[in-house]
Amino acid sequence: MGSLYEAFEPAEAFALAQRLEIHHTPKHGSWLNIAEIELSVLTRQCLDRRIEDLESLGAELAAWQRQTNADQRQVQWHFTTDDARIKLRHLFPNT
Repeated sequence: MGSLYEAFEPAEAFALAQRLEIHHTPKHGSWLNIAEIELSVLTRQCLDRRIEDLESLGAELAAWQRQTNADQRQVQWHFTTDDARIKLRHLFPNT
């Protein structure tokens, strides 16, 4: 939010800030990873067959979304700093 106040007058920055909803990215991963995972799951669970028309597609997607939201799944990051040091050692050699 601070960057809004750097770029705009205080009144305009405040008005813009009131319209925004900030979502912080996970500490050990990217929101893009989460989006890719969800799209992969959606494809496997819902879109892995021919769907006849747009209305049926909308109904299928809505049902999948309701179930997904009800499950309240969370991402469990398994790639630790130690794993990164091993896998990426060519990028970060010991000094």
